[in-house]
Amino acid sequence: MLKIAWKFIRFDKAKSIGVVVGILISTFLIGQQLGVFFFLSGLMGALATDVKADIWVVDNKTDDVNQLGQLDIRNLRAIQGIAGVKEAFPLVIAGAACNFENGTSGAITLLGVDENHINALISEDKIVAGNTSDLQLDGAVSAEFFEKKNLGGNIDLRTNLEINGKRAFFVMQTKGFRGFGSSFCVTTIERARFFSNQSGNTISAVLVNVADEKDVDQVVAAVNKNIFGVRAWPSEKLSASSVKKILASSGIALSTGTLIVFALIAGFFIIGLTMYSSALDRLKDYGTLKAIGASNKYISKLIITQALLFTVVGFLVGLALLEGFRMGVAKSGLIFSFSPLVLLSMFSTISLISLGGASFALSRIRSVEPAAVFN
Repeated sequence: MLKIAWKFIRFDKAKSIGVVVGILISTFLIGQQLGVFFFLSGLMGALATDVKADIWVVDNKTDDVNQLGQLDIRNLRAIQGIAGVKEAFPLVIAGAACNFENGTSGAITLLGVDENHINALISEDKIVAGNTSDLQLDGAVSAEFFEKKNLGGNIDLRTNLEINGKRAFFVMQTKGFRGFGSSFCVTTIERARFFSNQSGNTISAVLVNVADEKDVDQVVAAVNKNIFGVRAWPSEKLSASSVKKILASSGIALSTGTLIVFALIAGFFIIGLTMYSSALDRLKDYGTLKAIGASNKYISKLIITQALLFTVVGFLVGLALLEGFRMGVAKSGLIFSFSPLVLLSMFSTISLISLGGASFALSRIRSVEPAAVFN
């Protein structure tokens, strides 16, 4: 069966190439849109999962880590007294306007924690230049490599800038420490308040680590029960809530889904019409097979085998192009990857498109009579 199917494919190379191109275009477009969607959705809740904290305690109206309200600093002491809490430390998040050396301006998001917990905010594997101890210097902040264009184009160590009219300079570079629509600059909590003109009595969140990971839910419940006006979230749940809220309030999911649907439709009709056209050109050949005893079931298997061969070749070529795209955009910070389950789902979807397109050819060939070979 495979041998005969391969001969049919090789005989009409032009149309075979057309089918493969349709499949690889569908594969590439679907993968591209999914990759961008995975990247954006990852940024939406990244802050909650990147920081080394088991629990986030925020104001009771907050369900998005990217839009935190303010808490009274006195809540920190109350949380530290909850049974099962190993440590609790404050986080200040504030927006600020910047002026850079090249004359441009922009906006950043300051993240401030006390000096002893800077490593909890940024993992060592995301620091590419400088070190956390330098953030204790007066005016010191970090810069994110992939936000270079938004930070004046120069993020070299000791580069000067102004934050809300106050002198600052970069002492550390991170790579991959990013938020959704935010250029994170890490500093100490005192300096974050100084740059943003915030009161020393307010914080954005309390980050909590528990003595035993099994007690996370118990500590969350205790905080929510005993402290008024706050809400405790396990880090993963706050991340998931942030993604859900942003997707519900933005058009990202709709636009991505729409483009994927159009890629599916386009692939279906390109493959279907090309295979149908190829079937019309080969009616005598299929008629010959019937004349020598081939049944409609055999012909159907032959067409389906061709469709699956097209799928494998087109999917592999499309996947190679997609990998090239992924590696290219990764240099600019658009980083994503596909799990084996996602790749399997993509292949299954492309197979269904190809088999659906083959139905065009099947509907025509089944009606072919053996006598067609003599026409």
